[in-house]
Amino acid sequence: MMELQQKILDAFIGKVVRKDLAFLVKGGLPVPTYVLEYLLGQYCASDDEEIINDGLEKVKQVIRNNYVHRAEAESIKGVIREHGKHRVIDKVTVTLNERSDEYNATFANLGLSGVPIGMEYVRKNPKLLSGNGVWCIVTIGYVSGEDIKVRWEIQNLKPIQISHIDLEEYIEQRSKFTTEEWLDFLMHTVGLNPEVMNRREKFITLARLLPHVENNYNFVELGPKGTGKSHVFQELSPYGVLVSGGDVTSARLFVKMQGNKEILGLVGYWDVVAWDEFEQQKGRNVDAVLIDTMQNYLANKSFNRGKGTHEASASMVFVGNTKHTVPYMLKNSHLFESIPTSFIKGAFLDRIHLYNPGWEVRILKKNSFSTGYGLITDYIAAVLHELRNDDRTSALKEYARFDGSLSERDHLAIRKTFSGFSKLLYTDVRMTDEEAREIIDFATEGRKRVKDQLYAIDETFNAEPAKFVYTWLPTGESVKVETLEGLEFDSQNATSQNQDNAHPSSEQEQKAGMEGTTSETSSSTTKGKRPRIPALTSKVITIRENQGGITYKGLFGDYLRTAKEIRLTDPFIRQPYQIDNLVDFIQMVRDVTSVQDTIKIHLSTQNEDDEKVAEVIDSFNDLADELLPLGIEFTYDFKADHDRMIQTDTGWTITLGRGLDIYEKFGRFSLSRANQQNRRCKAFNVSINHTQNETNN
Repeated sequence: MMELQQKILDAFIGKVVRKDLAFLVKGGLPVPTYVLEYLLGQYCASDDEEIINDGLEKVKQVIRNNYVHRAEAESIKGVIREHGKHRVIDKVTVTLNERSDEYNATFANLGLSGVPIGMEYVRKNPKLLSGNGVWCIVTIGYVSGEDIKVRWEIQNLKPIQISHIDLEEYIEQRSKFTTEEWLDFLMHTVGLNPEVMNRREKFITLARLLPHVENNYNFVELGPKGTGKSHVFQELSPYGVLVSGGDVTSARLFVKMQGNKEILGLVGYWDVVAWDEFEQQKGRNVDAVLIDTMQNYLANKSFNRGKGTHEASASMVFVGNTKHTVPYMLKNSHLFESIPTSFIKGAFLDRIHLYNPGWEVRILKKNSFSTGYGLITDYIAAVLHELRNDDRTSALKEYARFDGSLSERDHLAIRKTFSGFSKLLYTDVRMTDEEAREIIDFATEGRKRVKDQLYAIDETFNAEPAKFVYTWLPTGESVKVETLEGLEFDSQNATSQNQDNAHPSSEQEQKAGMEGTTSETSSSTTKGKRPRIPALTSKVITIRENQGGITYKGLFGDYLRTAKEIRLTDPFIRQPYQIDNLVDFIQMVRDVTSVQDTIKIHLSTQNEDDEKVAEVIDSFNDLADELLPLGIEFTYDFKADHDRMIQTDTGWTITLGRGLDIYEKFGRFSLSRANQQNRRCKAFNVSINHTQNETNN
């Protein structure tokens, strides 16, 4: 952690800020983080505590003196009148006054409207005309005297955003970081603590930046409340705008007709237009014109309103809360069930490039937020804005060739996601084959999630099903991509099905680790019949990061059923949670075994911490005493090498990529504590082989 932080400071000194400082300053202020970090970047872009503390005081003083609280608007007006001018921080919106043929500014908090603003400010900052307002530092003057029509004047206006960045310098500095370091750096930059996230959670979080870095990118994320879905769209960038899904109209979004004039809407001014709370709201009807115009825009980057056709590059984002759990939705409806009914149309949803699985991200808690250094949000926003001009979609063909059943929209979605991730993670265009494959798999899964739901929503899509399979060109290997929830749901279904008269299929075995792959059947469904035991064969099981429903019993329980002697080699059984894993393993052996005599279980581990060896030995001895009356003879030694495996006297060797430590951390009061099926996994492989002739045992 400290080594990375020093590396960040060395590479980007003056462009980074400690990410917890904005929270110290913000309090209850309704201002985006990028506004505060703009100020912090001027005074606190250092690792010197004294400079930081002095800078914090200066920023607080600027906010005290210049930020306009609505309740204090009248007193600020008095200050402007008494002193002749005053500098304020406020949200400014500009409209054209046709009668006087001039532009007028409205100040959101100060409550002023109809204030003349010079043409030069509008030309330099066209987003002032978007109707959504731009945060600015403005010097407002007061004109005294008689017969004055408008007493307020704008003497100086500066939007709160960096005007210029050196992209080449940014790319050069990227090359000094490893991929893991850069990924963590980006997590700090968006204000989150990478130490409490696994790699897949980081990718899901990073995916929220794709609309910022990729033109015309169509993104959906639905999930539980409190996972930070809308944070990057509201707080991160002055190039994006977050609007309430219930308040969007066709005129506001695309073009408003004012007399004979066409006034461009939000998509004409912003890089990203994000719809917040994009879930079904009772009593609200969605404008049919809006849906039709949106559908055309998502597909063609253009829209027809008024007299002509307009083009724009704004990415469209839809974020909202789910009503039900993922298993419930997959069983009873579909993953789009919570969005407005008017949008649940195959033609509309088919234009979505990526459905981000927001339910996989943990609810944000106090330790979820970064206290380290990350890029000033205004700086990274400007970088992402510049990178939109770099199209890397064509690079995908160097790595993968997809099945011909995919539609052009499927291909485009995967290419755009690949391009976006390439720019975010590998800005310097240095990417290994493994790294390219990682983002291709994520991109393909995100599009497959959309397509899988379309099959449930619109039957016409079933006529030409897409196979999300690609040939990995560096090796010629065929790769089939599945969604994580699809793997879990299929296997959970297998659990509930009666397996009396059928062996598990090879596909089910590849989804092994679920209880459904064992031979157990409830007594209520097997009266008068003896359950058929599946044939045990050598195989390799691959478990993906964040996959749920995985248990020791489902992974290798059948292979231990007839064993009388089991040897577990795992060098890392010494911490309390690791010993808990060992106890879970032994309990599983006791549950599955058909052996009537004493079972011998021997653990071979390591203990590199001499201070704790006595404590570990005491734990193992206590465990042995507990197990002996239960018919289990437990012994141990500290002679393990780095291999992690289970060996049985029946000839099976089960090689464990991570040993017993396969689960992500979970809280003390989590249901995961009581049931392994509720836990999320780290990524790992299990290889099962027979050292003699294979047998059914």
